[in-house]
Amino acid sequence: MKRKRFANYFIIIAIIVLSSACNDAFLEKFPETDIGAGSFFNNEGDLNMAIYKLYDFPSTGIYTADAATDNAWTTGNTELKTMMISSPTSATLTSGWTWEQVRNCNFFLQHFRQAKLSEDRLKHFEGLGRFFRARAYVVKVKRYSDVPWVDRVVTPEDKDILFARRDTRDMVVGKILEDYEFAINNIDESAAEGSVTRWLAKADFARFLLYEGTFRKYHPELNLAGSAKDLLARAAKLALDIIEKGPFTIHNTGKPMEDYGSLFANPNLGVNKEVIFARYYQANLLNGDSGEGVFGNYEYNPVKDMLQSYLMKDGTYYSNQQDYQTFEFLKEFENRDPRLYQTYAYPGWVLVRSGTYSRGAGIYVQQLANNFSGYHQIKGFYNSTNQDERNNMDVPLYRLAEILLIYAEARAELGQLTQSDLDISINKLRKRAGLPDLTLNPPVDRIQAAKFPNITSPQRAEILEIRRERRVELAFEGFRHDDLMRWEVGKLVEKEPQGIYFSRLGKHDLNGDGVPDIILLPASESIPSKQEKNSLGIPFIYYRVGTFGQDVSLFLSSATSGNIQVVQDAGIFTVPKYYYRPIPRTQTGDDLNPNLKQIFGWE
Repeated sequence: MKRKRFANYFIIIAIIVLSSACNDAFLEKFPETDIGAGSFFNNEGDLNMAIYKLYDFPSTGIYTADAATDNAWTTGNTELKTMMISSPTSATLTSGWTWEQVRNCNFFLQHFRQAKLSEDRLKHFEGLGRFFRARAYVVKVKRYSDVPWVDRVVTPEDKDILFARRDTRDMVVGKILEDYEFAINNIDESAAEGSVTRWLAKADFARFLLYEGTFRKYHPELNLAGSAKDLLARAAKLALDIIEKGPFTIHNTGKPMEDYGSLFANPNLGVNKEVIFARYYQANLLNGDSGEGVFGNYEYNPVKDMLQSYLMKDGTYYSNQQDYQTFEFLKEFENRDPRLYQTYAYPGWVLVRSGTYSRGAGIYVQQLANNFSGYHQIKGFYNSTNQDERNNMDVPLYRLAEILLIYAEARAELGQLTQSDLDISINKLRKRAGLPDLTLNPPVDRIQAAKFPNITSPQRAEILEIRRERRVELAFEGFRHDDLMRWEVGKLVEKEPQGIYFSRLGKHDLNGDGVPDIILLPASESIPSKQEKNSLGIPFIYYRVGTFGQDVSLFLSSATSGNIQVVQDAGIFTVPKYYYRPIPRTQTGDDLNPNLKQIFGWE
């Protein structure tokens, strides 16, 4: 039986007690009297309640957060997708300029010392407050680059803050690093399941150090490349500390076709030694079902470019095969990295949870539709009809696999990667997947190299493979957007996403049983009223095929063959402008603060 997660009780209580103690407006004073600041912060219980208010971690949404990247696409709206097909301005991009979390952190840090605790305990709580403030500012820096640094509760009398200019990215990041450093030196190493520990703070810090180090290295418009090496060195050092001293190991039971996937449909991640931090759920107390949208029949769908990045089972490049671009669905899954079969619905996969699939449960036949790739995602999709079982699933947010990838990438960007480094990082992930080890000086995959022409490290070949490994290992966990942004390759999302390839019209087998399942008809024909059955007595699924602009049920790149087309025009990624966002116009100029100026071409 799944044991109780007491931390979640505290989170629920904290939300109820403190939910009124916030306001989004930057100008407004935090309403201290709502929680009685003078009488509330008295003991450790009070401080825990206040800290739980700051918990801002994602959940099952990570599984669809790669939308509008080269990993996956969506028929819904995302900010970047909308930007690329429109003419965005500071009047139309209005989200993000909220300061509630920063203010809540500062409110806590201003009052926590009222509690009568030992200095060690107070430093633990100060570390927690500063950890969450660092996280809040990381979000701001990623979005706006230069932002005002605020480290106290703002009142209407604080004109210096209310009308402040943007502080430089370098200055703000320096403050973020100070907060993280205090956190990793003072937060307790262990805590109740689901609570922040020193190890989580270290993992989050290492994640940001890699992000900021590579962002500075690859973005010349910042003029901060000279400080990138120090940040990358710190990322590598911190990641190595977690690897060598942390109580974590890669989950590997010797079952390469199961071990990876078991991390993402697991009701008890608390005992999994790979997991540094997770969102824990318990049916009928805190429900955690990911929903059927993850599977890809509603808005979201994985695409071909991601599938083609997986290696062959023998470690060779998929793109080494002649005519790989025109491989049909069944062949795409032959002899591939086992992680592919635990991420994408493969030929012969059995669907149990069939709420969005009209043909019902059983061996799955890929469902095709306009503006969808034809591929479906099973990573993070809870394939069960038992609602309690689905609601019990935990979500891994920080795991050792990411730390291994951080270490390898930072070392390679510094040009210091050794075979020993690979063996304690990337090769642990490859061993779990049953793949050959990565060695120094690997052959260069021309397809991978073409995506990243701006790599300057002498270990370029190694970086290319580390980036591939990162993409595959962390697929559909919400990392891809940030990775493309920090590597300064936003132009990759201009490429129109594609789906399954069909060499011809007519009958096709999509589940690998040797019997055709679907019939593709030309746009000139109608679906017959009396539908033919295959040799198993199952009615064929019919699709009328054409190109964009035609009234058909499936778009291909040509009238009679080609890849499924997901979108006609993905738009334009304007460099460097779209690596950042404007401050909403309502916050600048005569509307509010004339000292806030737009940067990087925004108006």
